[in-house]
Amino acid sequence: MFLTKKTLPRRTVLRGLGAAVALPLLDAMVPPLTALARTPATPAHRLGFVYIPNGVAMNAEVNHWKPAGEGTDFEFSSILTPLAPFRDHLTIVSGLSQPSAAEGANDGAHSRAAAGWLSGIGARQAQGANIQGGTTVDQVAADVLGRDTRLPSLELAIDSFSSSQVGNCDNGYDCVYLNTLAWRTPTTPLPMERHPAVVFERLFGEGGTAAQRQAEVRTDRSILDVVTGDIAALQRTVGGSDRARVDEYLDSVREIERRLQVSERTAEQELPPFERPTRIPLDFAEHTKLMFDLQWLAYQADVTRVTTFMLGRELGGRAYPELGVPVNHHGLSHHQDDPEKIADLAKINTYHVDLFAYFLEKLRSTPEGDGSLLDHVVLLYGGGLGDPNQHSHRNLPLALVGSTPQKRGRHLQYSDTPLTNLLLAMLDKVGVPADRHGDSTGRLDLEPLSGV
Repeated sequence: MFLTKKTLPRRTVLRGLGAAVALPLLDAMVPPLTALARTPATPAHRLGFVYIPNGVAMNAEVNHWKPAGEGTDFEFSSILTPLAPFRDHLTIVSGLSQPSAAEGANDGAHSRAAAGWLSGIGARQAQGANIQGGTTVDQVAADVLGRDTRLPSLELAIDSFSSSQVGNCDNGYDCVYLNTLAWRTPTTPLPMERHPAVVFERLFGEGGTAAQRQAEVRTDRSILDVVTGDIAALQRTVGGSDRARVDEYLDSVREIERRLQVSERTAEQELPPFERPTRIPLDFAEHTKLMFDLQWLAYQADVTRVTTFMLGRELGGRAYPELGVPVNHHGLSHHQDDPEKIADLAKINTYHVDLFAYFLEKLRSTPEGDGSLLDHVVLLYGGGLGDPNQHSHRNLPLALVGSTPQKRGRHLQYSDTPLTNLLLAMLDKVGVPADRHGDSTGRLDLEPLSGV
C-alpha cells in the first residue's frame, strides 16, 4: 500500500487522499475512466459485512433466530421481525457452519469464530509475531472493487480495544483474533476504527465544501508533480537496485495520481448534508447508527465499495440496561438452557437486528440508477457462533440482504454446509472471480429455483 512509503510526506498523501469528495450517483455524471467504475446505467457493486458477537438465542428446544418454513413460504422469527419490511431484499440462510473454526478444543472458540467468519481458515493458537489466520473475503473483493475508489475497504467497530486487550485474550489466542474481522493476508490483520470523527476524515478529509476540496486537489497535484520530478532526477543518479526501488515507489505515486483523478472528477459536487461528528457517542444505539450513517455516505459517495462492521467484540461484556438486561452479554450467552436467560439474549439479538434495519432503510430511501442504493449492495449480517452455550460453530445466524434478486424473500435451508460456499456466491454477485475460498467445497446456488 502506498501509505507505507516514506519519501512522500505522510500528511501530503493524506490530504491528497482526503480531497476525494463524496457525491451521490447523478444522472449527469460523466462515465469514469475505467471499465469497472460505475455509470448511471450500471451502478457500482458494493459488498458489506455486519458481525454480531456471542451467538444468538437458541438451544435444542427453541430457536429465536430461525424462521418457520422454507422457500418463499416462511414466517419471521422474533429476532428477525425488524427485517420484515425488507422481505423483498432478504434471504435467510440456515444450516451453514464454520468447519475450520470447529476444529480444535473448546478453548479459543470465540477467537476462531471471529477470525474465521470471513476467511474460512482456523486461527492458529498463537500470540504476537506467530499469529496466523486467513485472507478474508472482504479483502478478496477489495482487490477488485477497490480499484476505482479512494479507499479499497473500510473496517469499523463499536467496542473499544484498550491496551489491556493485547497478547493472550482467549486461552492462548492473541487478542487480535477478537479485535478485527478483516485480514489482508494470513498474517496481516487490519485494525477496526470506532471513532466516527476519524472515519469521517478518512472518507472526506478536511475539506467540507466543494471549494475547499477543489483547492486541496490543486495543491496536492502540484506537490505530487514536484515530488515526481525530484524522484525522476534521483533515479538518474543511483544504481540498479535503487532504481528498482524508485520504480516501485513511482508506481505508488501513479496510484495516488489515479485517485486524484477521481477527486478532480467529483470536486465540484457538494457532500450530502451531514454534520461532521466530533465525539464517540456514549449511547450504544446512537454510536451504532452514526457508524451506519458513515457507511451509507461512503457507499453513496463511492469512496469505498467494501465494508466490515463489528457490532460487538466476541467475549464482549457490554450490558444493555436500556433493554432491561443489565448483565454481561457474554456471560448471558452461556444461558445453560435457562428460558429467562435465553429470552434476555433474544432481546439483545433483536435490538441489534433493529439497528441493522435502520441502515437498510437509509439505503432503500436513497435513489440510485434505476432503483435504490439497497438494490446495488450485497450485505451479510450474522456471526460466527450459533448456540453460544455450546460454543457451536454450526447453524450460524446469517441474513443476506440487498442485490440478490433471484432468491429474494426466501428462507434457504442447508445441512452443515460451509459458510464459505455462501461467501463465494456473494463474490459472484458483485463480479469478483474466485474458484474457492478457505474451506469452501463449492458455492451456494443463488439462482432461481425451477418453477418458482
